Amino acid sequence: MKLDRKEILKALETISVAGEGKNMVESGAVQNVLTFGDEVVVDLLLSTPALHIKKRAEVDIIKTIHDLVYEKAKVKVNIKVEAPEKPENPNLIKGKPIPGISNIVAVASGKGGVGKSTVTANLAVTLAKMGFNVGVLDADIYGPSMPIMFDVENAKPISVEVDGKSKMKPVESYEVKILSIGFFTKPDQAVIWRGPMAAKALNQMIFDADWGQLDFLLIDLPPGTGDIHLSIMQSLPITGAVVVSTPQAVALADAKKGVSMFKSDAISVPVLGIIENMAYFTPEELPNNKYYIFGKEGAKNLAEDLQVPVLGEIPLVQSIREAGDYGRPAALQTATPLETAFEEIARNVVQEVVERNETLPPTEAIKITTMAGCSAVKGKK
Repeated sequence: MKLDRKEILKALETISVAGEGKNMVESGAVQNVLTFGDEVVVDLLLSTPALHIKKRAEVDIIKTIHDLVYEKAKVKVNIKVEAPEKPENPNLIKGKPIPGISNIVAVASGKGGVGKSTVTANLAVTLAKMGFNVGVLDADIYGPSMPIMFDVENAKPISVEVDGKSKMKPVESYEVKILSIGFFTKPDQAVIWRGPMAAKALNQMIFDADWGQLDFLLIDLPPGTGDIHLSIMQSLPITGAVVVSTPQAVALADAKKGVSMFKSDAISVPVLGIIENMAYFTPEELPNNKYYIFGKEGAKNLAEDLQVPVLGEIPLVQSIREAGDYGRPAALQTATPLETAFEEIARNVVQEVVERNETLPPTEAIKITTMAGCSAVKGKK
């Protein structure tokens, strides 16, 4: 069968690239269509390098041609990405890179109680199991939990000399290097600090520490969007951010705010994706059943709206809470649904980081000035 180019273009007018209002042909995304008998080649130009956007566009084109033109057509989609250049901002300043650290990933949540710290701990040990050198900075100043989750509550960072300077040596557990304000306070002691004091403590743990060579430094941020987040992004060139949510509408609404914070023009930290925690419940006696207690596919729908990937789903399992309480992250248990879930998430995070580093310039730290007692974000790449 010989395919008709005009018929194919008409079919492609029924679909659009995610996030764009116009159809693929009208928007100019379809650059060219070539036909050779029952074969068709579509050249597509996208403005975003996001892997999930490219994959979705390819799948939509193939499915549409099969459905509307010829179901046995041999379709090839060539995708080229040309991201629009952003004008240089004279107020931008470079963040201070930490020598030896390749990637800094911020783990955030719009609200508390969604399992952000649990996800951070389990993602860290999973990356370590995969052979990466991993560190965790517990930036949740007012509710540090990493010492408990890694069973190092009573540990204290020791001082070491590096190039003639005194540095803190992170505590190591399960092959993960950890620093937390919890190492410097008593378990029953409340941290009552104003923003500048908290920022100073974080800067010391970031820059006065001997992290060594790390492939990934995960930063466990406090819930919400506040002063600590700005301090971190002012101090460091964050590679990307991961947002954790549960399926409930109220959690997703707050997660949306978290994603919006990172994607705002003033901050512009790439969002690697969303992780849905407590996605479903599967009883041990009914291993093939899934009960969506808090709602179904909430994170998936939010991710599609915000044009960010879903990095994975974590089931609601009692052992994940018990493992955290006993100081042994659940992902360390072999041949379990949790191990499988976190391995998928870790692979997706690594893939998104690689994609981000290949297609986007290094992130720059934001410049913050204080005006009339309020922090004003001046600008950032």
